[in-house]
Amino acid sequence: MISIRRYLLRTLAIALVVAGGVAFTAAYLITDHELEEILDTQLSLHSRIVAGQLDPDATIDDYARLASRMGLPEHPAQLYRDGNSVPDSSFESGTKLYHEEELKLVLGFWNADGSPRLLGGKWNDAGPFPAPLEEGFRWESYDGHRWRVFSMFDVASDTWISMGLRGSFHDEVVERITWNNLLPMLLLLPLLLWLMSRVIRRGVAPIQALSSQVQGRSAHDLRQINNPVPQELNGLRQSLNDFIARLKATLERERRFTADAAHELRTPLAALRIHLDNAQAGGEQSLQKAYVGVERLQRVVEQLLILARLDQVATTPPATIDLYPIIAELVAELWPLAEERDQHLRLTGLTRLEVCADEVEVGILFRNLLDNALRYTPEGGHVEVELALWEGLPQLTVRDTGPGLPEALLDKVTERFRRASGQGTTGSGLGLSIVSELVQRQSARLTLSNRTPNGLAVSVTWEQNQYQDC
Repeated sequence: MISIRRYLLRTLAIALVVAGGVAFTAAYLITDHELEEILDTQLSLHSRIVAGQLDPDATIDDYARLASRMGLPEHPAQLYRDGNSVPDSSFESGTKLYHEEELKLVLGFWNADGSPRLLGGKWNDAGPFPAPLEEGFRWESYDGHRWRVFSMFDVASDTWISMGLRGSFHDEVVERITWNNLLPMLLLLPLLLWLMSRVIRRGVAPIQALSSQVQGRSAHDLRQINNPVPQELNGLRQSLNDFIARLKATLERERRFTADAAHELRTPLAALRIHLDNAQAGGEQSLQKAYVGVERLQRVVEQLLILARLDQVATTPPATIDLYPIIAELVAELWPLAEERDQHLRLTGLTRLEVCADEVEVGILFRNLLDNALRYTPEGGHVEVELALWEGLPQLTVRDTGPGLPEALLDKVTERFRRASGQGTTGSGLGLSIVSELVQRQSARLTLSNRTPNGLAVSVTWEQNQYQDC
């Protein structure tokens, strides 16, 4: 991918060239139009001035004197009599000082019948210039050139007067004006490109500095980026800092999870090895303890896999589901376990309760709640599952008659590998952690409270605004 600096420089250069081209074209067209108006005005004005100076009674000699003044070096005026050129009409020019551009401006006189009377030198090179047919402006082709001509008829002298300007003069003036205006821009173009390159380089320097700062860090350096940056890069820096914070939290959580998992597995493995050694020596009771240890290890591994899957897999889009059939099926599935322990398990409350959630996650959540309640409820105890509406919000509650939790532990028991001591059971400390994780993923609310005289009530309440996502 092309660099930002090269992209900006190339884009600005192209834009500058295009803008220059448009400006050049516009300047050329505007100059062409305005100059044409000016020259046309000059032609008409000078023709009227000449008409005002004509003597109605002028003789051939008067026109001969005028021809001597109209003539230019190598381009003498031509005098005509009765439509025929006067043989000796190369009157010596009395004009010694003249501008070269005068060669492109010609004056001519015609009789009323269209026969020539006096023509400037440039209108005689290929025979007499075409006589005017009507008053006004016209374009005329003569001797390989285009002429802009203004013609008028002077009634007092009974004479046609035409003044013409060669079209190449008009084009040359337009080109000179346009190029004179464009030349400074062309000369400044390299300087402008250099200045743009410098400005762009300084503009992207903070981005390069920010990139170098991030790239130069080691994999273990998760400090916040505090280097000053332009206002436009504040959002990028904040996004990077947020990402670093999330990465740091994730790594910290993974390190803690790994350490806790290693500690949680090391003890039962060591005990299992002792029990197996004793069982090998003939201790039947040790074999039973080893079997219990295997069950605990299996449970820990299963819940560790669930936690790992929850950390790695993105949440699927929520949908409107009915809790009752999901909860009823899981209650029926765990009923034999409750019967085996002589526990009383029942499902109460509503038979239809819709929530906006993921069905699979709800199943995992409830299974862990119910399994935890059955595990800590003594034989002959009661476990109640209730579906209800609490202040208009859907709520799932699991109540048991177990030992409950110390009040100081109610807010901490959802931490991973956190277990209350002296419970008389082999829990992994992960069940409520899984529940808490799933509740957060669904933006629901988890509430734990001790019951009187004993037992624990765990409620999951789905917020009403969750329905907006379904």
